[in-house]
Amino acid sequence: MMRPRKSQSRAENEMHGFWPRHVIGARIDSGQLVCRAGCSEGFMRLLKAFVAMIIGLSVLFGVAALVMPADRIANIAAQQFQNTTGRSLHFGGDVKASFYPVIGATAQSIQIGNPDWAGDAPMLSAAEMDFGLDVMALIRGDIVVERVVLRDPDLHLIRDAQGRTNWTLTQAEGSGTSEAAPSDAPSEAQPSRQQRGFSLAEARIIGGNLRFEDRQSGTDLRVEGLEAGLRLPSYAGAAELVASGRMNGQPFQMTAQTENAERLVSGAVTPITVEATVAGATLSFAGRAGLEALALEGQVTTSIPALSPLMQLAGQSGGDISSDFLPLGMSGQLTRTADGRVFARDAQFRAGGVRLSGALDLVPGADLPRLTGQLSGAVLDLRSAGATGQSGQGGQSGQAGGSNGWSRAPIDADALGLLDAEITLALAGLRTDLTTLGRTRLGLTIDRARAVFDLREVAAFGGQVAGEFVMNNRSGLSVGGNLRARGIDLLPLLTELADYRRLQGLANADLQFLGVGNTMHDIMNSLRGEGSLAFSQGEIIGFDLAGMLRNLDMSYMGEGNRTVYQSINGSFTIADGVLRNNDLRLDASRLSVVGQGQVGLGARNLDYRIIPAALGSDAGEVLRVPLMITGPWESPRFRLDLEALAREQLRIDQERLEDMAREEAQRLEERARAQAERRLQQELGVERQDGERIEDTLRRGLEAEIGSRLRGLLGGN
Repeated sequence: MMRPRKSQSRAENEMHGFWPRHVIGARIDSGQLVCRAGCSEGFMRLLKAFVAMIIGLSVLFGVAALVMPADRIANIAAQQFQNTTGRSLHFGGDVKASFYPVIGATAQSIQIGNPDWAGDAPMLSAAEMDFGLDVMALIRGDIVVERVVLRDPDLHLIRDAQGRTNWTLTQAEGSGTSEAAPSDAPSEAQPSRQQRGFSLAEARIIGGNLRFEDRQSGTDLRVEGLEAGLRLPSYAGAAELVASGRMNGQPFQMTAQTENAERLVSGAVTPITVEATVAGATLSFAGRAGLEALALEGQVTTSIPALSPLMQLAGQSGGDISSDFLPLGMSGQLTRTADGRVFARDAQFRAGGVRLSGALDLVPGADLPRLTGQLSGAVLDLRSAGATGQSGQGGQSGQAGGSNGWSRAPIDADALGLLDAEITLALAGLRTDLTTLGRTRLGLTIDRARAVFDLREVAAFGGQVAGEFVMNNRSGLSVGGNLRARGIDLLPLLTELADYRRLQGLANADLQFLGVGNTMHDIMNSLRGEGSLAFSQGEIIGFDLAGMLRNLDMSYMGEGNRTVYQSINGSFTIADGVLRNNDLRLDASRLSVVGQGQVGLGARNLDYRIIPAALGSDAGEVLRVPLMITGPWESPRFRLDLEALAREQLRIDQERLEDMAREEAQRLEERARAQAERRLQQELGVERQDGERIEDTLRRGLEAEIGSRLRGLLGGN
């Protein structure tokens, strides 16, 4: 489905109604089923013109058959019809009158012409028109039509680019306002008397063909094998219409009943019921309706087992949607006002297994209709057909590019461009291609193909998620968000999201992200953003990190092995579908490790390095042996970084040699210092006292030596 194009009567766009409008004026505009406002008005005008034409021709032929020859009947009828409507009426065959058991006539090869702008071909041609009148009722002043039968009629209805319709019969062709009237129409007071006394026992169309050509929208509808019957015992009473045929190759049949035909034809709101089957879709309506502006109010039930036959019926292709979202259906109280507003109350909506209930209002807009309302439902499954299995697997093979990749099936987001919306939604759960949610309360706003989900209350995997999620299809599909998660159970989250079953625990996380593309593969490979995470009280399933690093043994892997941790913390950035982290820290009872590397969110692979910060062995030693984790998510490879181990051992040996060198240098320094002290003491003639610093001893000896020398110079004094 695509965004509807702008039109001259946009305020009367789709969601206006039901089968009669779809038959007379439906189209698919860029993939959307649309019914113009003029189609309902045109249908009403066509119905009134057709009834008026039947009345006029019946009276004219019936009266004339009593008093004049058949050939003159045809000439008078044609002349009066043209004077009244401005259209030609031509009889290509005989006109034969009958007098028993009813007064009537049979006319062969009837043609009603088109206005000049519509071309030379006739609007209506029929192989035969047969009708009969009750003569006694005619004498009383009533019109009782016993029968009106059109055999093999061809009706070509046209709306041109300017909005003119060829079924509007007017006295002056250019006016486009006045309705057709019978040639012998009496004064203003007389139609009421005629209408009160008019009845139609049988009106039938046999083997008819109808073509509706809308040059404004490009719609070209064709009905073949039209069989229709109308019963109208009293013009001011009940009436029943039954019709069937094939439209653009699709079968249809309908039954419509009203309590007052006169009010319905005049455009007044009248009780009416409709039962229809069109291209496999069923519709029932019971309530009140008026044809003039297609105002209605009543109980509606619809069921659409497949959308593509309806698209074909409207002369368009497409409409293939996943069987998971079929059949489509709606039931509830529906009201449409004369200005095109639609209100649904106590409504139930269905799309396959999806069930929603609530109230909706649809208001026509200048560019797009606007939908507002409140809906609620049970668990809502919105996964696409390629993701209804394990979403992380990417759907069916052939669409996903193998079991290790995201789905390459196109995501159809055209529905975002059908209308603007502001809806509050309360669900027991929500499943999408990206994730699964529990109890959910959210606000949905759609503005020109951009949908914003305001996550107000979202239960997800044992915790809560809040924030904003955006889908934008204005110029290609993009998804993004600003999310906060608290207390999320990691194992079911990663299993559902990425089919990854190796990490367990409780997670708090903050995430900002944006991805672009029309498939899950493109979106995941284009992701960019940033965030942080904090895991607590969990396990890494499938390998014993402590045993692996302590014993330098890669056999600590497989079922039954696990690493229990107290916390994992870190931050990350995302670019081109690759998550990068350089500050991961894992703390456990027997080890502490730091990590850095990257996770391919698009390619679904790992290239990560874990380095023990502290790892206690039985001897109390601390080993620093890096562990490399590489390969696809589904089957990652673990290996010890032996090169790093060799560098670590070289570092240890170098530090030991440096320590030994420092110790030897210190020993030699102390020995040389001791020798120098002894030599100075001998030369100065002093001995070091207990606790005395060598500096003090030397100073004392030096002072004694200097004093002795000075006494010598002074003569011993």
